Amino acid sequence: MIRADRRSFLCGSAVGALALAAAPAAKAATARITVSTPMAPPDWALLQRRLLHANAEACKVFYDRYFDERGYFLCFERWGANDGPDDAIENVNDWPLLHALGGAEIVKTMYTQAWEGHLRQFTAAKTKDVEIAREGMFYKEFNVQLDWQHHAEEMTLFNVQGLSDPNNPRFHDRARRFSALYMGEDPDAPNYDPEHKVIRSLMNGSRGPMLRKATALDWAGDPFDTTGFFMEHGEDTYEQTLHHYDEYTDVVGDHPLNLFATTLALNAYMIDHQPKYRDWLLGYVDAWAQRAKDNNDLLPSNVGLDGIIGSAADGNWWGGTYGWGFSPVNPVTGQREDRSRVLRTILGFFNAYLLTGDDKYLDTWRKQADRLNAARRTVDGQVQTPTMYGPEGWYGWKNGPHQTNSLDIWWFSMKASDRARAPDHPWVAFLEGRNPDFPEAALRDGLAQVAARAELQRQDTTTPDTRLADACLDINPARVTALMQTMMGAIHIARPGWSPTTANAGGSPLYARLRYFDPDSRRAGVPEDVAALVDRMTADETAVTLINLDVTRPKTVTVQGGGYGEHQIRSVTIGETRQAVDASTFTVTLAPGAGARLVLAMDRYVNQPTLRFPWDR
Repeated sequence: MIRADRRSFLCGSAVGALALAAAPAAKAATARITVSTPMAPPDWALLQRRLLHANAEACKVFYDRYFDERGYFLCFERWGANDGPDDAIENVNDWPLLHALGGAEIVKTMYTQAWEGHLRQFTAAKTKDVEIAREGMFYKEFNVQLDWQHHAEEMTLFNVQGLSDPNNPRFHDRARRFSALYMGEDPDAPNYDPEHKVIRSLMNGSRGPMLRKATALDWAGDPFDTTGFFMEHGEDTYEQTLHHYDEYTDVVGDHPLNLFATTLALNAYMIDHQPKYRDWLLGYVDAWAQRAKDNNDLLPSNVGLDGIIGSAADGNWWGGTYGWGFSPVNPVTGQREDRSRVLRTILGFFNAYLLTGDDKYLDTWRKQADRLNAARRTVDGQVQTPTMYGPEGWYGWKNGPHQTNSLDIWWFSMKASDRARAPDHPWVAFLEGRNPDFPEAALRDGLAQVAARAELQRQDTTTPDTRLADACLDINPARVTALMQTMMGAIHIARPGWSPTTANAGGSPLYARLRYFDPDSRRAGVPEDVAALVDRMTADETAVTLINLDVTRPKTVTVQGGGYGEHQIRSVTIGETRQAVDASTFTVTLAPGAGARLVLAMDRYVNQPTLRFPWDR
């Protein structure tokens, strides 16, 4: 329904005018802007809408085949780090982001059913040999005991569910209950020691921490006949799977991977801003920042139960499973492989930065990068930097300077000094005005990837009784990176990440410059037929083009600063006309076929992030 004020504007003659009206008295004032200048549909806008549609259609076909009416993933259910419960729900990774961008409502329906089904499915699934999971792989709807590389992968959907479903009481309950597992509030899960600010083991969960040496069985799960199964990690037999974990024994004490637990507290905090969640998150990250400072600016990979660096790993700061010195033998190849996971854990520091905008959380990682680069060597004229550290010192040499996470750090800080430390990237080149073809190329590539994965699904011959939970991860059709970059100016920290220098990780919240809502449909994402292109970002300014591809009906879209309203928008300028906003959101009415480039003056990271939709604040 078109309100009278919109109708009168569209019938007027002031083409391209910018109108500002006071928002109705509510929890948060919102500037209202009307755009009436006709805009010929650019290719990027048409491709964006095609990609949103293609993603949703392909996801529906995928869901109908691989999930049942309960939301269960149709597979041979197993416990383990290779092909366990986390892989089952990863089959709908990026679906919540797709919906939050403006994807079809059916996407939300499907991933919600899949999540609810997943919790029931693996609460009921039990082990015989692995003791911790004999009464169920989940307890209190959370994995009973595993490491945070795999917990984070399992939480990838949940950690962004609030983007589209912030008022879901089940989400609220789980966000608080899951956080309690890591804040010392659940007596069944004594994972956290508040005195030393340590999560007491690499292996932790709803039944508490593992405070002994881990066995290969703990990691690999019960024996099974692998005949007829596709084995994602290359093993031919269960024995190879078991031996993959022969050296995964040292798990007692804290590890930087546990920083992924901070996203649970972040979500709980963003529901209603209870201070205890923010306090715990910042306190835990601050403890790790201090450990890095005390360890010559390198994050240690083991902190003992006494809070002393390396005390649970024979005094070695680099010790422990997934630590700086962790290079176990791969039984498939017989070769040692470097498997430090320390560099993935920057997400905990990003969560602290999201809450505070305090540069100290980025500086910890700059200093660590400086240490790694200072250890460089030159071989045959080629500069190399290390990725690992052990009894003989640095090893795991890679060509070039250490730049892991450097583009992400620049994305947060927007400092020229951080940009100078980072490599180039096609999207960054576009934002800097050097790669004008990027949007169309990236969106076309996204369409090609959706089509390729749909084809892989058609070629898939697995059946539920010969399908492990990880067999279809490369068939999941959702491809959202190009949409996130072009529409929201967002980084996509996932597996793989948006950049070769982003450490692969799961379970990330949304880190975005802008976000959109449909106030008429009362949902997240741009309205149908609306497209958005962020073409420039600086420390205090964002430029975005909005267009309504519908030539018969106006569309209204609410624009938000940041993924969670953390950025304050001072003003909006269209052409020569500037209007004050002074809020985290403003609302634009786009006349039929109209579009405009808006330049937003912003103060970033000055608001406490929230999951509430703009009209509920």
